Amino acid sequence: MGFDEGDLRTLAGARSFERGLGYLDAVSGLEVGEGSVTAVVHGTDVYEVELILGGDDGISGWCDCPYGQEGNFCKHCVAVGLTVLRRAKTIPHQRAAARARSSGLEAWLSALSRDELLALVREQVAEDRELRRRLELRAAAARSDLSTIRDRIIALIDPRPFARYGYIEYADASGYARQVAEAASALRALTADGQAAQAVGLAEEAIRVLGEAYGEIDDSDGVVGEAAAAVAEAHLEACGVARPDPDRLAEWLAGRLLADDGDVTEVDPLDYADVLGPSGLARMRQLAAEALRRRPSGWAERYLMERLVKAEGDIDALVALHAQDLDPSGATHLLIAEELETAGRVDEALAWAERGLRDCAAETHIDSRLVEHVCVRYAKTGRVADAFAVRRDRFRVERSLAAYRQLRSAAWAADCWEVERAAALAILKEDARRERGGRYGGPVLIDALLDDGDLDAAWREAADRADDRQWERLADLSREMRPAEALGVYLRLVERSREPTGDRAYEHLAGLLLAARDCHRALGTEDAFTGYLAGLRAELKRRRKLMSILDRHGL
Repeated sequence: MGFDEGDLRTLAGARSFERGLGYLDAVSGLEVGEGSVTAVVHGTDVYEVELILGGDDGISGWCDCPYGQEGNFCKHCVAVGLTVLRRAKTIPHQRAAARARSSGLEAWLSALSRDELLALVREQVAEDRELRRRLELRAAAARSDLSTIRDRIIALIDPRPFARYGYIEYADASGYARQVAEAASALRALTADGQAAQAVGLAEEAIRVLGEAYGEIDDSDGVVGEAAAAVAEAHLEACGVARPDPDRLAEWLAGRLLADDGDVTEVDPLDYADVLGPSGLARMRQLAAEALRRRPSGWAERYLMERLVKAEGDIDALVALHAQDLDPSGATHLLIAEELETAGRVDEALAWAERGLRDCAAETHIDSRLVEHVCVRYAKTGRVADAFAVRRDRFRVERSLAAYRQLRSAAWAADCWEVERAAALAILKEDARRERGGRYGGPVLIDALLDDGDLDAAWREAADRADDRQWERLADLSREMRPAEALGVYLRLVERSREPTGDRAYEHLAGLLLAARDCHRALGTEDAFTGYLAGLRAELKRRRKLMSILDRHGL
């Protein structure tokens, strides 16, 4: 076979492999070819899977589910792979039969006369609309029929046949994307056939239509965007061959980048730098400056100017551009610092990052990357006390578990954690007294004590303050040393977990019961747990999935 279950697990990862086990009964239409296997898997939708059996090279797979289209070996690929392994005895015979069929088809086609082959092609063209369009394009290209080529390309990117209700739904997006990709292929073929100038114009028309249509497409999987990017690549390729007028190209590019519908193809002006040349880039810079004056806060205008300034290598102009619109989170200060650091101006870079910390000092949620940037550079230059001061200042504003951890790490490095911990906990105690909770509900004080491993203090502070998440964490950390107290927590949480339904809730309930059983065992009261569990199962026996999950966990 060339692969086994271990290979599938390695390719998919443990989670996707385990989930694939649940789809074995959903595999149908398994078809074995010479070097591949195809099948259909019924999941949230009906997905097509292809596995390439590479012999000594192992196995690879493709699936048209969203996760598979990102290049991942998904649970549907796992299910098909496992199905193949379970039918291992019949696979060699099926592959031999596939080779025989392929050989027979080749021999039959070779024996057909010209007229018979033409009849066969005509029959397929009549039945297969996509094949007909491809052949029509090839025929038009062969005779340099630009009018027909244009009509065919525009027909391919026309969204109306797919827009049943005025827009293209998710289910129809992939079909439309295939047509757009076909149009991109036709444009590249036109360039290869010596018609690059015509390909430039057709690509620009296609990009305009795509931009107008994209807002009415549910492209959740990004397939139309990928196909549109292929059209943009075909335009760039054609420009590289045809070398259009730089000023006209600059005006077209600026128009696309500044248009409200310019997102679909994600054109980068720097990709065209060689074609534009100095005069084209200067014209685009002029257009960008005019647009930025008209709308100083426009995202597209700023992006275009930023890319052009970057292309010129003018770091001071780039800094000045960013400095016109500083984000209150400090993200722009960080961007400036990184640009300066890349240019080798390290001192100026740090000064901008430090300015960001000052400008954003009162913000509760400052960009954490800016804080990290400054602290890392302080640490590299031996400024341990300064790094600690930054972390302390941020903790006093943010007061989250993450900020507490960062403060602790910096204080350890500065050899002052014992004193600083007392001050930090005093702040968190005051927050808890004022019922100022953390991001997830309970006081940050309890999270900090748990993170420090100070369980005695955590138990003292938890009464009437901790949320369920914190109680469970406290019980998990304490059940070996304080099984009776942990048991009380688990039983209370079990009672609160009776009502929620669904696999995740049931798995959580099973975990609580397992923890409670461990506590009973430590206390020597397993009989009490057995009775409690029996009563719980009797009460919830109608929840068949819950009973199945409890059985799987030995409960």
